[in-house]
Amino acid sequence: MTLDSNTSNLGRREWLFIALAGLFITNAVTAELISNKLVEVPITFDLFGKQFGPFVTIIGILPWPVVFLLTDLMNEFYGAKAVRRLSWITAGLIAYCFVIVLLALQIPAFEIPNSGLATNEQFKSVFGQAPWVIVGSIIAFLVSQLLDATLFHFIKNKTGNRFIWMRSTGSTMVSQLIDSYIVLYIGFVLPGNMDWSTYMVVAPTNYILKLIIAIALTPLIYVGHAAVRRYLRLGDK
Repeated sequence: MTLDSNTSNLGRREWLFIALAGLFITNAVTAELISNKLVEVPITFDLFGKQFGPFVTIIGILPWPVVFLLTDLMNEFYGAKAVRRLSWITAGLIAYCFVIVLLALQIPAFEIPNSGLATNEQFKSVFGQAPWVIVGSIIAFLVSQLLDATLFHFIKNKTGNRFIWMRSTGSTMVSQLIDSYIVLYIGFVLPGNMDWSTYMVVAPTNYILKLIIAIALTPLIYVGHAAVRRYLRLGDK
């Protein structure tokens, strides 16, 4: 049997998984590569008499709503085992990407004045993330994704096919709590670039922003579920 014939035998379910996995990996790797930039999110609100916001966070948060949604869809339609395997693969690919970037940093740039091409210093300022930040981001990603898959299916086993929002948003809320604290602790506290008091302010603030995103995504979760069920011709339940 040829490669072409094997490819032609792939069904809707397999092609959908390839597409979702590709988007998942692309967004996760992109989030890590663009994280060397801070942005202000102009959201403010009062909670228990305390004002939160505006939030300062890394621009790498931009692709994460897509990652949250894709994680939910793959958890729902392909199971925890598939999500765990994909998470390990993605963590490995993120590490591989950083290895290539680190190698690129060691090769001197051929600088042409007024060409618009990056100089050594410009390239390093964008891609030269500290090793502890890289390690922290990979560990945080892997732990949060594995926890998300476990919690998602724990809630689903307890509630059945009801309460999609509970297993989707609930698992994301818990997993991103862990993610927010791990990445900052390993990336900044351990190497001594952030003191404990600052850490205890920044970590909860970043988590609150992720919590807002997770809640705001709830309607899209239902839209995504409906679209996948229609594509896979599963009918309504």
